[in-house]
Amino acid sequence: MKKHHQNTKPTLIRDKKLSYYIFYPLLIVFLMWLIFWIEDTFHFNFNHLGIYPKRWSGLQGIVLSPFIHSGFKHIFNNSIPLFILLSFLFYHYRRIAWRVLFWGGLLTGLFTWIIGRPSYHIGMSGINYMLISFLFFSGVLVGYYRLIAVSLIVVFLYGSLIWFMFPIVKHMSWEGHLSGFISGLLLAVIYSRQLKKYYQNKKMVQIYPEDEDFLKHFDDNGNFIEMTEQNTQKNETLKE
Repeated sequence: MKKHHQNTKPTLIRDKKLSYYIFYPLLIVFLMWLIFWIEDTFHFNFNHLGIYPKRWSGLQGIVLSPFIHSGFKHIFNNSIPLFILLSFLFYHYRRIAWRVLFWGGLLTGLFTWIIGRPSYHIGMSGINYMLISFLFFSGVLVGYYRLIAVSLIVVFLYGSLIWFMFPIVKHMSWEGHLSGFISGLLLAVIYSRQLKKYYQNKKMVQIYPEDEDFLKHFDDNGNFIEMTEQNTQKNETLKE
């Protein structure tokens, strides 16, 4: 009976997480497409709700601009990276995911408003750059092996996008991209200390239940422990 309870609990945790890191990214992407559908179907033009730098009325775009896109190609190119990056964020940084999105969106929009050209800046790409930057630098700064793996995946998938933080495409908001990248870096630095404490506490490793068995092979200094029969029996006794 006890064994059955121990086997089902990790499954329930994983199922709960699955709905969490899939549902919210889908919801945000859905809202983005819903606004685009309304704009396209009823022939509205929401561009004037974007960020217009150094104009007080342009500050409304900090909240609204990520959900406004200029066309199908624009929104499509932002949707897939957004879903993937949000899934990484909600899965690996669940406790701070909403804070990262809130402060990251606010900083990205504010920096764009400060440094941007006098034009309407729209689209979710600034948030995507913020997420890329946060996920990469957080993994590097925290040093936890799962987060480092996420950093490497992000670099592999989106490392080439770094060039679009510079003014090489005339009608692209490189200012928004650069603002997002800087915002993600700042948030990674701010939260890295908190995340380090979280992952250094082995009691908190239950966020990944399977890690408990993995971490038995290492001492407190990170040195590998050879699992002899005596050590195995000792661990089993402690579990009892």
